[in-house]
Amino acid sequence: MAEPVRSFSKPPPSVKPAPRNAEEPRKSALREYGEAFGIAILLALVIRSFLIQAYKIPSGSMEPTLLIGDHLLVNKLAYGLRMPDSLFGLTPLAGEIPYGRYLMRLGRVHRGDVVVFVFPMDNTKDFIKRVIGVAGDSVAVKDGKVYLNGSPMNDPHGSYELSSRDRVRLSPRDNFGPVVVPPGKLFMMGDNRDHSYDSRFWGFVNIDAVEGKALVIYWSWDSDGNSLLPVRWSRFGMLIH
Repeated sequence: MAEPVRSFSKPPPSVKPAPRNAEEPRKSALREYGEAFGIAILLALVIRSFLIQAYKIPSGSMEPTLLIGDHLLVNKLAYGLRMPDSLFGLTPLAGEIPYGRYLMRLGRVHRGDVVVFVFPMDNTKDFIKRVIGVAGDSVAVKDGKVYLNGSPMNDPHGSYELSSRDRVRLSPRDNFGPVVVPPGKLFMMGDNRDHSYDSRFWGFVNIDAVEGKALVIYWSWDSDGNSLLPVRWSRFGMLIH
């Protein structure tokens, strides 16, 4: 009588993962946090340089549109992709202050736009003004009033405080031009026409010096303490026109 066949083979050993090389480094928690922090800083720099940047209004030259203590966001892609000034060479060309350059144009600067730009007399400073004239426009000021291409300009944003008897005939604030805006240049003025240091005094702005278009007020603080409630809540979220 045949006996049943019995297997004497051993079961295959279970597969175990290969041991970690003792010399293979593992990321420490400190290193992981450091990398995450570095990426966050890099993204913030990219956003600030090419997309959106925050600014604070330090003077009253744009009143009543912008008040001292307004904090606003500027759309840096409104007119195109611009190389930041810090990446441009520091040696002036043909006597001009060096500016960043637009790598790609996405839109045109229009009359009436409120823009931030590099101050032509000092490239370490940013100014904010309204565009009054673009290339080919004739701009003049007579008794404080702005004339565009020979006619009184439709000026809903202009604010005037001085009376006609307070005007000074030889002051560029009150009587200026006419001048024709050259190609590649802009003529800027503050909305507070009687208290603005602008193109009437220091000339045209290179279009490449425009850093972006003012977008919205995200915070406003009455730093002069003229109000019992220094936070101007009503200005939060105001679009800038």
